[in-house]
Amino acid sequence: MEFISEWIGDLGWDPTVEKYLIVAAKILFIALISIIANFITKKIVVRIITKMLTRNKYQWDNVFLERKVFHRLSHIVPAIIIYNFAGTFPEYEELIIKLSNTYIILVMLLVINSTLHAVNDIYRTFEVSKTRPIKGFIQVANIIFFVIGAILIIANLIGESPLVLLGGIGALSAVLMLVFQDSILGLVAGVQLSTNDMVRVGDWIEMPKYNADGDVIDITLNTVMVQNWDKTVTMIPTYALVSDSFKNWRSMEKSGGRRIKRSLYLDTTSIKFCTPEMLDRLKKIQVLSDYITQKEAEIEEYNKTHQINRENPVNGRAMTNVGVFRAYIDNYLKRHPGIHKEMTLMVRQLEPKENGLPLEIYAFTNNTAWAVYESIQSDIFDHLFAVAPEFGLRVFQNPTGNDLRALSETTKQEVKPIREQE
Repeated sequence: MEFISEWIGDLGWDPTVEKYLIVAAKILFIALISIIANFITKKIVVRIITKMLTRNKYQWDNVFLERKVFHRLSHIVPAIIIYNFAGTFPEYEELIIKLSNTYIILVMLLVINSTLHAVNDIYRTFEVSKTRPIKGFIQVANIIFFVIGAILIIANLIGESPLVLLGGIGALSAVLMLVFQDSILGLVAGVQLSTNDMVRVGDWIEMPKYNADGDVIDITLNTVMVQNWDKTVTMIPTYALVSDSFKNWRSMEKSGGRRIKRSLYLDTTSIKFCTPEMLDRLKKIQVLSDYITQKEAEIEEYNKTHQINRENPVNGRAMTNVGVFRAYIDNYLKRHPGIHKEMTLMVRQLEPKENGLPLEIYAFTNNTAWAVYESIQSDIFDHLFAVAPEFGLRVFQNPTGNDLRALSETTKQEVKPIREQE
């Protein structure tokens, strides 16, 4: 700097012009050094670091390159150079130092932010991240670092100690609590969700209050992102998962079985005792042959022991078509390849209603995938709807337009001969 001043002074120009030229030359010199240093840092140092990290056997360190941690750190070099040359301009030295410090703090905040995100990315490569996500904690750490950075910047610009500002923040705690209310609630909820293992990324959750029904794709400090089955995305406040009720289907998927709980409604007027002819016909059904033979012997023994007169079918014990049909469904499900044999399997009658007698199937499929589950369930009920008439049973259905039209035509055909006779 002294050389620049002496060299321009030797030119013999006007003192005022010399003064401005010296200042301009010094600024250009500092700018040139900063540009050269920045170029060396980015084009040489950062490239060397990049090659070192990409050529080693570890993969996790490449995340720091993707997050541009070293690229952002290189911006600090020009600021340090400007800070060291601040004494060149005594009148503006304090201002230059403050601005340089502010810039350095901002760069460090960006570096810390990138580093924290890189740590989260590395953590997500481990299996434990699915059960213990740390994204919420990363966001909390970011908030803390940015608050500290803001305090340091303000303290640097006003020339006061950061402790003075921290003392003043105590009086603003109520305002801060209001501003960061969602973040604080989200932090507490995130800790509870993680500690109690209530929800993980990839879980299928159902929360009707927020119209959410799908897979959790992200958990942040303030929100839980759910991709619904219609491919829409629902944002749920994190604390809502702690304060409100929701359904998590994870245990179902882990169990390896998904429940079928559906009823077949039978017309009660089609229920009747089985005739010998009907039983002989039903014996030809493989899954029922042994059952009917065993049941006939059991009933015959019972009626003979109690000397029951079977001339009236009401007396004693007898098989009904709905009972045989229920036994058929039970045996059919036990042989079905899509039904889980180690879980509850039951065919039961529910309370008769205006729609008929509900015959409920309560079983579990051995595949929890949605499409496979629906296919197995549909195949079972397709078969049962088709086979019910073989037992003399009618599946209940409210009259349709075709039924009413057929009834009307039948009535007309019956009335026409009567009118012709009249």
